Amino acid sequence: QVQLVESGGGLVQAGGSLSLSCAASGRTFSSSMGWFRQGPGKEREFVAAISWSGGTTYYADSVKGRFTISRENAKNAVYLHMNSLKPEDTAVYYCAAKRSPVPATTPRNYDYWGQGTQVTVSS
Repeated sequence: QVQLVESGGGLVQAGGSLSLSCAASGRTFSSSMGWFRQGPGKEREFVAAISWSGGTTYYADSVKGRFTISRENAKNAVYLHMNSLKPEDTAVYYCAAKRSPVPATTPRNYDYWGQGTQVTVSS
């Protein structure tokens, strides 16, 4: 079992920055990690993913160049650094773990989920 707890959400003005953290506990060895988000009235969508080694990262086109995913395996932590935030980035952001070192971009491929943290970007 893997437990995930997100933190770092909040309210920020458009153009601002915010960093999210995901603390993992349990059997996290060789797990790839992802960030997803779900806006009001929308389906959960992929944001970013990272392999166990950190050597492979994927990003949604909508956040490419603005968001950066990273991880510290020694701390069992994954991060999402968000810059140039836009109102359309407003959503609940979820951290997810996949029982494989190879990341994926679809929610159904992930085995464990956190409770989410709210990010609100004001215009």
